[in-house]
Amino acid sequence: MPLLVVGSVALDSVQTPQASRDDVLGGSAVFFSYAASYFTSVKLVGVVGEDWPAEHTKLLTDRRIDAEGLQVVPGAKTFRWRGKYLPNMNDRETLEVHLNVFGDFDPVLPEEYRRSSFLFLANGSPRVQLKVMDQVVGARLTVADTMDLWIREDHDALMELLGRVDGLVLNDSEAKLLTNDENLVRAGHKVREMGPKFVVIKKGEHGAMFFSEHETYVMPAFPTEDVVDPTGAGDSFAGGMMGYLAEQGNFEPTTLKKALAYGVLVASFNVEDFSLDRMKKIEREDIELRMTQYQRMLSF
Repeated sequence: MPLLVVGSVALDSVQTPQASRDDVLGGSAVFFSYAASYFTSVKLVGVVGEDWPAEHTKLLTDRRIDAEGLQVVPGAKTFRWRGKYLPNMNDRETLEVHLNVFGDFDPVLPEEYRRSSFLFLANGSPRVQLKVMDQVVGARLTVADTMDLWIREDHDALMELLGRVDGLVLNDSEAKLLTNDENLVRAGHKVREMGPKFVVIKKGEHGAMFFSEHETYVMPAFPTEDVVDPTGAGDSFAGGMMGYLAEQGNFEPTTLKKALAYGVLVASFNVEDFSLDRMKKIEREDIELRMTQYQRMLSF
């Protein structure tokens, strides 16, 4: 079924303890849509500047990603992020952020996009996310991502958003901040009580936790020996999850559980190289092979 993502499209400069890359393809909507493309077709909405390389758009469209909603602003610059990962590869420092065109992002969706059944609101201003929801009124499933900035700076708009979405994806520190509770199990349930039907808490190398009214469970990470660049892992996780749900056309409890597993597995590929370099080398069969290994790992 149609899957729509609205979020950032960026050029990243990443430094890790082993290596670094400058001006590589990044952004929440990019990682999400590429991950979801292993399962279904994707419509992407974002904004870039005149410095955006055309080959990046071609890379996306070659993966069944509809980029009609990618706006190019003449004479402007693309959102840029520069960051440095610490030796543990979990913690990172943001060295520079230049919002550029993303700072004025006010998406107006093409008519066809407004009929999407599955909607993912990638990390961004909750006010922008709400505007998107107003345009996609018939979505069967709407899931959002958020971050600490919006929890601190735009709490009221975020709370309005939580009252309208079906699901929320956030990381462990954000869940603790939002609920003022250091216990992740309690925090997960508290977030769900704010409105979403289900909540997914990302825990990096420790996998993810799922909370609904009737189920709570942990999905462990796939053991990855060589973590090269964790940038976009959370967005890739969400893309794998939502891509599988859209492919199946439902979000029943058993489908959701398998979708989380696929999210974990796609993210495990993402961290094995910079930007989308590892993802460009795999196909659905590679994910299914890792799924077989993952299921074997979890059975006892």
